[in-house]
Amino acid sequence: MSGIYIHIPFCKSRCIYCGFYSSTLSALAGRYAGCVCRELAVRKDYLADAVQTVYLGGGTPSQLSAAQLDKIFTAIDDGYGLPRDGEITMECNPDDITPEYAALLGRLPVNRVSMGVQTFSDERLRFLHRRHTANGAREAFRRLRAAGIGNVSLDLMFGFPGETVDEWVSDIEAALELEPEHLSAYSLMYDDGTVLSRMLEKGEIRAVDDDTSNRMYDVLMDKLSAAGYEHYEISNFAKPGFRARHNSSYWHAVPYLGIGAAAHSYNGTSRQWNVADVRRYIDGIENGRPETDGEKLDTRTRYNDMVTTSLRTKNGIELEQVRNVFGEKYYDYLLSSAHISISAGHLTVHDGRMALTRSGLYVSDDVMSDLIMLE
Repeated sequence: MSGIYIHIPFCKSRCIYCGFYSSTLSALAGRYAGCVCRELAVRKDYLADAVQTVYLGGGTPSQLSAAQLDKIFTAIDDGYGLPRDGEITMECNPDDITPEYAALLGRLPVNRVSMGVQTFSDERLRFLHRRHTANGAREAFRRLRAAGIGNVSLDLMFGFPGETVDEWVSDIEAALELEPEHLSAYSLMYDDGTVLSRMLEKGEIRAVDDDTSNRMYDVLMDKLSAAGYEHYEISNFAKPGFRARHNSSYWHAVPYLGIGAAAHSYNGTSRQWNVADVRRYIDGIENGRPETDGEKLDTRTRYNDMVTTSLRTKNGIELEQVRNVFGEKYYDYLLSSAHISISAGHLTVHDGRMALTRSGLYVSDDVMSDLIMLE
């Protein structure tokens, strides 16, 4: 099994919190789509296994036209074969989902849509500089259903400046009323270089305190569990059978090919990434000199990657696999370094797996830092 990620960086406007690479140079979308197709063709030997997942992320993939999307999916099918029984996800902004665009998604190979709702509060949406409204998000969801999209994931955020736990509960309940197959929920982050981080530095806003953020995470877990969602990764919840297969590949070291500006690739022994600049990416591909960089992964790096990804998941770390893949040295190190977190009740070992407990979820970064090998 392997996957393809295609980065579509174009946005109508930038949200104040976003730390992902994006561009408002939408006039370049036609050339960019052509370069994506060319890169797909050139790198078709990168993946050794059949492609089972495809993910169009951004940026805003729903900014592409029907012709541009058709061109990209044709290139995927020609070079790799679209996975007929796999997962094909496309990220969409609610305000892009007109009846016509929903119908387009229904005829494309897309069988899963991830929609960035973030909040059902119009006030908080304006604060984020999102273009949609709460009712617009609900209408977009209904349009996706009418177009036959039976697997929809919603993104939510919590921990806004001044947000109360009750307000967050209202957001969760609004999302559950739509009955999506999947929910991703993230604490609002203040990434360096974003407008939001500068507002925080200037004292224009104040971050929510840790106790309130933890209570919000508590209520998120409780409410989604009561509604029948499986908490299978720190920030992700799914109805039975609807785990995000592509994103799960990142957490389980499944190889993937990254296409487009700023996209990363991983083949098990190395990582590679494209230049995070639309113009330079296009120029490089069109002139046969793609701008890329990469690194070989030594055993220690691969072990550390395993710790910081596998431990995010409900399944955790399979101990025998650590022994088989990394050897006795790393197996013994993992067990010895986990002792403090196990004693504190933050880690558990059961049926040959090491996983975070509920209390461990709140200090996951600290637990992981104790398990990684520095030298």
